Amino acid sequence: MTATTATRAHARLRPLGAAHARWASGFWGDVHDRTRDVTIPQIWSSLSDPAVSPGLANFRIAAGLEPGEHSGPPFMDGDFYKWLEAAIARLETDPDPELGERIEHIAELIASVQRPDGYLHTPTIISTRNHEDAIALADRFNFETYNLGHLITAGVRHYEVTGSTTLLDAARKAASFLEDLATNKPLELARSAICPSHYMAVIDLYRATGDEQYLRLSEAFIRVRDDFEGGDDNQDRLPVREQKVVAGHAVRANYLYAGLADLVAETGDGDLQAVLERLWRDVVDTKLYITGGAGALYDGASPDGSPWQGDISRVHQAYGRAYQLPQTTAHNESCANIGLILWGERMLALTGDAAYADVIEQVAFNSLLSSVSLAGSEYFYTNPLRQVRDLPYPLRRPGDTAIHPTPPPPPSDERLRESYLSCFCCPPNIARTLARFHERAASLGDDGLYVHLYGGSALDVTTDDGRRLALREDGGYPWGETVVFTVTAAVDAGGHGIPLHLRIPGWSSGATLTVNGEAVTVSDPGAYTRIDRVWQEGDVVALHLPMPVRVLRAHRLAEEATNQVAVRRGPVVYAVESADLPEGVVLEQIALRRGAALIPVEAEVAGHSVVALETEAVVLPRTDDDALYDDVDDAPLAAASIRLIPYFAWGNRGAGEMSVWLPLVW
Repeated sequence: MTATTATRAHARLRPLGAAHARWASGFWGDVHDRTRDVTIPQIWSSLSDPAVSPGLANFRIAAGLEPGEHSGPPFMDGDFYKWLEAAIARLETDPDPELGERIEHIAELIASVQRPDGYLHTPTIISTRNHEDAIALADRFNFETYNLGHLITAGVRHYEVTGSTTLLDAARKAASFLEDLATNKPLELARSAICPSHYMAVIDLYRATGDEQYLRLSEAFIRVRDDFEGGDDNQDRLPVREQKVVAGHAVRANYLYAGLADLVAETGDGDLQAVLERLWRDVVDTKLYITGGAGALYDGASPDGSPWQGDISRVHQAYGRAYQLPQTTAHNESCANIGLILWGERMLALTGDAAYADVIEQVAFNSLLSSVSLAGSEYFYTNPLRQVRDLPYPLRRPGDTAIHPTPPPPPSDERLRESYLSCFCCPPNIARTLARFHERAASLGDDGLYVHLYGGSALDVTTDDGRRLALREDGGYPWGETVVFTVTAAVDAGGHGIPLHLRIPGWSSGATLTVNGEAVTVSDPGAYTRIDRVWQEGDVVALHLPMPVRVLRAHRLAEEATNQVAVRRGPVVYAVESADLPEGVVLEQIALRRGAALIPVEAEVAGHSVVALETEAVVLPRTDDDALYDDVDDAPLAAASIRLIPYFAWGNRGAGEMSVWLPLVW
């Protein structure tokens, strides 16, 4: 078995690369095909067109291939590297010589821009080329280390997939620059270590090369961070081992903790693992949206950062206080939700605890997929749980369809996905996450094959002692209740096969399991059921997961959801969209009646097949839209047939209202 990278000496589970795990059919197979055929090419068409994006042009200008000034945000380099990582993943799953040649040319272009000391940041390099003053690491919000981290990750993946060292050499040089900072300029490194992709990156480099200097560098990052007096905006107010709650910028928090989990997998640092487990529970138990969205606040302050108001720093895109989960103004940046997947999959590998896979699935089927249109070509930066008409204030939008921002939208403007965002961090992050999503399907441990996610996988693993197990998944998950695995190849050794561990989702109840028609005892929800036998080609494993529609309430302290409910079937959260309401009925009039049946039906949204839910809803009397307070109308309540659609499918039929949470009428 070849994992995506080597080592992980202290992890229970090792990820599977494309040679051993694919989304070959079904729900995730369709998402994979869409990502390959639409999302990755569409993002490249934006990045390579100077009329739309400066992504490629900045590198060409920095290389002296054409004149010009730097354009776009300072983190655009990193976003370009994220797209490159997605394209490399596409090259691995779907070999394409033309794409491979383009990627190598891009790698050569990037390498040509890099300074001899390993520094690479096109704004600085272009300024220097234009004989302007430019100082590296002058401003932490130039995101140099973020950019270098994504360069290293892309370089490792390029080497693993193609064997080319062009970008790997650039990655090594970038790591050398970071090592020099850690040794000789620790304050500059700590101040600039914002949105710390480089924590994960240098561990990737260690795993790919076996060179322990990169492992030591990862440890140095923590020492440097812990000696720096920062704030919650970048999780550096406290040393990492003293942190008890997650606060501040959600993307930066999730990236940091993912990188620390990578380090634990290599060192076995039990104390640091305990810190990460404590912080994870803080998020999941008190700060996670039902959709898996993370980072509730557009703008907040360091929660309890100081008793003195003047010392509390402003934090944007932030985790707030426990149970602070607004709906209309929910931020839930797409990158933060992806960061939670990155953190969760590393904790899953460390522990083998299915609870982490439950959260990965929660994010994936809801807030991850909501961030990209059903067509695969438009994107959300934020992922709210409610959208309403005539909002009296504009919600900050990071993007537009040109390099230069357009004027702010009018207050009534509604969120719509866009094909290009001037703050372009999310679309390529979405692309690389989905392009590599096969790596989240299953893992291999010393005690067998663990299947984490369902939705159309094809798995084929061989252990060091020669045992082999290959499986094909069918069944229509997440719409269908039965997941069927057929053994397509099997080799035992000494009368022993590879044990199979199937995740029983935490949301499930009453799951049943058979092998060739014979019942197998199923573990409790939120754990793995182990099947240990000598496998034969043609064996059939059928996991039945009943999916009754669940009507869920929120914690009493989540005041924005007081007396409201949300609807979930299996892993999929549902929402009401104004396109599915009767004429003349507006969103705030819709309520669910306790005990009313919600019937699953096959439906289409913007030409894409989904399972929707139909019910008879209560229609509340219309109130005065202009009154801050109004009398309760005592007119009889009306009823109307409505349809709820999967949350991830909202916003694909033009502007309109939407809500996940709805009032409950008893």
